[in-house]
Amino acid sequence: MDELILTPNIDGADDFYADLLAAHDGLDKAESDALNARLVLVLANHIGDRAILKQAIDAAKAR
Repeated sequence: MDELILTPNIDGADDFYADLLAAHDGLDKAESDALNARLVLVLANHIGDRAILKQAIDAAKAR
């Protein structure tokens, strides 16, 4: 089983963060929450490994 990567691992992390914030510009709370939910599902589908996804859920809950 693979392990979830929790150390910095995004090329251009600051640019990604800026893109993420820009995607939320002009959205109200409900729209922003819906965008986040869709993004989580898109990324979860891309990962595809349920064990890794469970590790991610556990890590997010612990923080």
